[in-house]
Amino acid sequence: SSLVEARLVGQPAQFHAMVKKLRKSANRKLAIAQQVKIQRRLKENRESNDIPNLTPGRSFAHIKNKHKRSQIVQLMRQEKKKVKSSIRRGRREAEARGEKVERQEPRTIDKMREQDETIVPPDDSEVEDDEACDEFDSYFRGNKKPKLFVTTQKHPSAKTFDFLKELVTVIPNTFYYPRKKLAIKRIVECCIEKDFTDILVFHEKAKVTQGVYMCHLPNGPTSYWRLTRLKLGQEIRGGATCNDSHNPELILNNFDTRLGRRMGRMLAALFPQKPDFLGRRTITFHNQRDFVFFRHYRYNFKEKDDDTKCKLQEIGPRFTLKLRYVQHGTFNPKAGEYEYLWRPDDQVSRKRFFL
Repeated sequence: SSLVEARLVGQPAQFHAMVKKLRKSANRKLAIAQQVKIQRRLKENRESNDIPNLTPGRSFAHIKNKHKRSQIVQLMRQEKKKVKSSIRRGRREAEARGEKVERQEPRTIDKMREQDETIVPPDDSEVEDDEACDEFDSYFRGNKKPKLFVTTQKHPSAKTFDFLKELVTVIPNTFYYPRKKLAIKRIVECCIEKDFTDILVFHEKAKVTQGVYMCHLPNGPTSYWRLTRLKLGQEIRGGATCNDSHNPELILNNFDTRLGRRMGRMLAALFPQKPDFLGRRTITFHNQRDFVFFRHYRYNFKEKDDDTKCKLQEIGPRFTLKLRYVQHGTFNPKAGEYEYLWRPDDQVSRKRFFL
């Protein structure tokens, strides 16, 4: 390199930059070669290193040479990886032979959930009889078609308008009306006269959509949900456009308690119960740790080599709901009777859930 630099004396700066780049590349290759050589030597001379037991958690503080100590720790990590890989390989071979293999399951908060008396077992006749005469039964029987009235608080921001534009196309038979100066009680009276089945009132704080009031007409119930993590469809990378000419397919997951089943039916009553599968649209309400995740997807089918594969493409919007209260009847925050009211001290234990 010194000879090359001597020949390039007086040359433009770009030649000196090129020489510097070549020198860096050569140094990098030399360092990699030296590292490979060290690894090979350590592997060949493993017994001569005087390391009988490389068990995890063992201390090597008695080795004063820092370079030697780092080599031994590196060997210990390699041995640990080999043991884990051999265990996994043996488990896969045993499963291939048809043997029963015990697998360790991770301890999650969902699996450590506290036992709740209100958890409903599948095919519970008592719960089915109660649901057969509740406020939402006519929608699931197909006798009534949902018709939604959507509005906001007074003077909403532009982000809320963008969200409502997408929401109106997502939920069939939904109509947006500006709030103006009307009170919610007056809106409820007008919607009952116009045969609306549900009211959604979105409110915001600091120009961020914060919650939604859901009021089922004409006899309630009314619920309030905290709305967080809103992401519009236009902000989703690789998203698809919404075809609102077909009714979506609805999926509800993990609404296990009496309150959860009631809220699941309330959310399901916002949508028609006759999905058009040709539209390939799917809407999911996934409950996990009392957080209800809303997702809007579309099926995509691809044929390749006489095989058809299916994948999901998100349309949006996406957001998360958290139930704050449920009230009998229509909107009446002062004198209404509460079925459920969330309080911070109710969930001091993170293993206690209500939905």
